[in-house]
Order: sequence, then structure tokens, then C-alpha cells
Amino acid sequence: MSSLKNAPKHVLLAVDLIQLLEENNVSTETAVAALEIVLADFKNKANTNESL
Repeated sequence: MSSLKNAPKHVLLAVDLIQLLEENNVSTETAVAALEIVLADFKNKANTNESL
């Protein structure tokens, strides 16, 4: 993982999330469904913060 040493934070987070999901044997369908919820939530929060 030395190639990730200087990677942007979002890439490191993505790698960590993938590892977490794989280590816990989360099915692809479950992972995608959960990540869609997380993405929608964070987009909603970003939009809310923009309008403040």
C-alpha cells in the first residue's frame, strides 16, 4: 500500500470502506444499497450546508 501513501483522503477512505465491507463478507448488493443511502445522506447534508 505504499502507493497509497500520498493518495488523496477520499481515495484512502474508499480503500478503507472496501476493506471493511470485504472483511465483513458484505454482499455486493447490500454494500451498494447501503452506499447509495450514505451517498444520498451526505449529498443532502452538503446541499443543506450550502443553503445556510
